[in-house]
Amino acid sequence: MRMSALAFLKDRVLLIVFHLACMGMLSAFLRLTGYGGADLTIILIFWAIILCAWLTVTYMGRKRYFEESRKILDQVDERYLLGELLPASAGLEDRLYRDMIRQSNKSVIERIRRIETSEKEYREYIENWVHEVKAPITGISLLCENGRKPEPAMAAAPEAREILRDISVENQKIENYVDMALYYARSENVYKDFVIRKTNLQKIVEEILEKNRLLLIGNGVRAQVDCPDPVYTDGKWIAFIVNQLFLNCVKYRSAQPVFLVRTKREKDGVCLTVEDNGVGIRSEELSRIFEKGFTGSNGRDHERATGMGLYLCRRLCEKLGVGLLAESEYGRGTRMTLQFPISTYIDREQED
Repeated sequence: MRMSALAFLKDRVLLIVFHLACMGMLSAFLRLTGYGGADLTIILIFWAIILCAWLTVTYMGRKRYFEESRKILDQVDERYLLGELLPASAGLEDRLYRDMIRQSNKSVIERIRRIETSEKEYREYIENWVHEVKAPITGISLLCENGRKPEPAMAAAPEAREILRDISVENQKIENYVDMALYYARSENVYKDFVIRKTNLQKIVEEILEKNRLLLIGNGVRAQVDCPDPVYTDGKWIAFIVNQLFLNCVKYRSAQPVFLVRTKREKDGVCLTVEDNGVGIRSEELSRIFEKGFTGSNGRDHERATGMGLYLCRRLCEKLGVGLLAESEYGRGTRMTLQFPISTYIDREQED
């Protein structure tokens, strides 16, 4: 809201009415005491000039003060610090308001600090809990792997091996959900655990396929991988994002699922495409799939869908400076594309 002359006059309307009433009463008194019309007119003109001059000077001063305050508010990032940055003023009301704003802001800052401390402690607890729970998850995986070994000393009965295989699949699902909790907790501070280096996407994709081998085999998934183009990014975070895309492909698979994972070098970078022939996404829902908690019609058919996987992928991609695009045709499949930009500096280094 800006201070206009009309708004200023409306705010001072009672004062102006009071002056007009005083001018009227003075005119009546002077006429009764014998003053002539010319003398009375001169007095009223001078009064009006002084009143107009006072209103003009007051308006200009107040307008300049609030324009300076607005400029400070627009330039500062932490707007709750406005009380500390307001320009000095000789007016008593301005000093009183400034003092009250400072006290209010102090209370807000203290509240924000308490919330940040509580949030930090909770995030650290989640990270520690994830690291602790990964130990028994790894232990279960090793026990199941040993139980399925063909050596006579370690081998179990065929029925038991089948049970162990199912346990391994469910254990892998638990690990994936635990990883999601860990990366969600860390998503606010990616820069603290972020290392840019030359990354082999082919190796990352193959490791993800190996990690989810039993899940993919159990669902009859065939995967074709062709990712010869390296990129410069953080391999650990990208591996988590690609893993989430794979899990989505498995969750919304077709009767004969096929995954195509390819890279394509473009003018401004490298694109990694994860394509499936699954159920696809309805056109009216495609623009919302990255929203937090959005599951869509496909998600309602899967009771365990949380709507967090793609939301977290988009959030991490934004932190890493990687583009994430989705294309889909309902009933035909979905294509997810990660766009890795390449700076001119890296281009020159590669040429050298």
